[in-house]
Amino acid sequence: MRELSLPALVETLSSGGLADSVFEIADRDPDLVQYSRREDGPDGIRWLPVTTRGFRSEVLALAKGLLADGIGPGDRVAVMSRTRYEWTLFSYALWSVGAQLVPVYPTSSAEQVHWILSGSRAAAVVVEHEDDAMTVGAICDGLPRLRRIWQLDDGCLAQLTALGTGLPDALVHSHRAAVRPDSAATITYTSGTTGRPKGCVLTHANLAFECDTLMTGWREILAEPGEQPAILAFLPLAHVYGLMVQVSCQRHGIRMGHEPGLCADDLLPALASFRPTFLFAVPHIFEKIFRKARRTAEAGGRLEVFDKAVEVATSYAEAAERRALGRGPAISPALRLRHALYDRAVYVRLRAVLGGRVRYAVSGGSPLSRDLGLIFAGAGITLYDGYGLTESAAAVTGHPVGRLKFGTVGRPLPGCSVHIAEDGEIWVRGSNVFAGYLDDRAGTEEVLRDGWLATGDVGHLDDDGYLHLTGRKKDVIITSGGKSVSPVVLEERLRAHPLVSQCLVVGDNRPFIAALLTLDPEALGHWRLLHRKGEMDVRAMAQDADLHEEIRRAVSRANTAVSRAESIRAFRVLPEEFTPADGLLTPSLKLRRGAIVKAYAAQIAEMYER
Repeated sequence: MRELSLPALVETLSSGGLADSVFEIADRDPDLVQYSRREDGPDGIRWLPVTTRGFRSEVLALAKGLLADGIGPGDRVAVMSRTRYEWTLFSYALWSVGAQLVPVYPTSSAEQVHWILSGSRAAAVVVEHEDDAMTVGAICDGLPRLRRIWQLDDGCLAQLTALGTGLPDALVHSHRAAVRPDSAATITYTSGTTGRPKGCVLTHANLAFECDTLMTGWREILAEPGEQPAILAFLPLAHVYGLMVQVSCQRHGIRMGHEPGLCADDLLPALASFRPTFLFAVPHIFEKIFRKARRTAEAGGRLEVFDKAVEVATSYAEAAERRALGRGPAISPALRLRHALYDRAVYVRLRAVLGGRVRYAVSGGSPLSRDLGLIFAGAGITLYDGYGLTESAAAVTGHPVGRLKFGTVGRPLPGCSVHIAEDGEIWVRGSNVFAGYLDDRAGTEEVLRDGWLATGDVGHLDDDGYLHLTGRKKDVIITSGGKSVSPVVLEERLRAHPLVSQCLVVGDNRPFIAALLTLDPEALGHWRLLHRKGEMDVRAMAQDADLHEEIRRAVSRANTAVSRAESIRAFRVLPEEFTPADGLLTPSLKLRRGAIVKAYAAQIAEMYER
């Protein structure tokens, strides 16, 4: 199959903009709890309710403050903050006055911040704390259009609200009424895995179509019947995936909380106290949860039981998958019994990590491995994988409800189309596809072709219309012998090993394939205790002979998935993980391949010299 289109479930936005939902929902259901605002206290995390009426009042007051401070229609305002309630509040206040949002990752370097603020010609920037303010302050001289820096932790909300008290509400409403569906809502920058980030112009109609399609088609799995869905947003709102979650919750009356931390020590207590009904996350989060559960079982002497439970979960999910796709009989009574026994002994504990109420979740940002998807589904948390990019306002494919095919990223969303070009490149089309790159006509014309967006990703559609991703065109490695190798399969296989945190396969213009590997610090500490190793830092552990042998076996297992010419012949275990802070990961945790190859050029050269 080379092309597939599905009919739309929703109409494109015909009038107004995204901020209208704040006022419409408040008029219709003023006492509905729309947000749960996080408050940290001596007794732990509390979630304070914010009704639709309360949120509307805050948005209106802040919007008046923005107007009083000189921000109006067409102005671009950057928000540089972690995921928190004020981020959402500012975005809707900006949209209420016809301004455009420019999300900035708070982990960005001064150079990256300058690139975005300069390229977007931002009139103002909202920062979270003093460190962010100093980062912006250090580059202000090169930003003549920047007029304001507001700091969340320095009371800017109260200051702006006070500034706008003398303005009439009608002034905000008149500006909101002037917003059109094709007006730019946000200039969202790509993560820059292959070069400088590009500013994607996403309209109000783009985001509304995306979110309305997802919420209409998948609403039934967000919560139990009669229960208000509740979603804890912890993905960066500067990423289009996180932004999609925010807009979806606001437009469809879903209770939303904010969690700024992505590490397990922050995220797990927040999930336990908030108790979401549904989860939006990336594969890295699910990998961490599974690995932590396995280490806990091993430390408690229950590893054999845990591994048997994983085996049963996988078999159960595979049988359910075949049944849903009409390719197999009902699940056998014997398998159902074994599954029920492990559900009480093992699976319930895994679900409790997410607060106990999550039965379905979405994994996005990068492909989810088939094995991990089967394990979670068999344990009672079905992960719906999807595929999209900044230019498509997040997802453009997803698994249909009840018809998952693990290892794929699903079928086109209703109202979207997927086409496979002659060279295997994936092209997509739909009302969620962006208007173009900001001030980059040549770049826009390069990717937008007669209504189709050329994604740069490579894949194929199977006979059922499910999309299989095989990599990115620019990431395909061509060895000096002329062999073309997609690194995704090998990298995914190696990351499945409990000790391996990250993997980068290299070999362009080289005689064979090699790999750089990093280790999971928590898993490494656990391994050291089990193997009775003395106190050693990560650098010393990376040179340990026993650990090196364990990684070698993992590499050998990964090589069974590819041909001899594509297999890894050499590898190097690095003493530290790649991070966004060192510029080797994007804020959405994708590898910056070029930057990693440059940073570790000496180690790569040494592998080939040997």
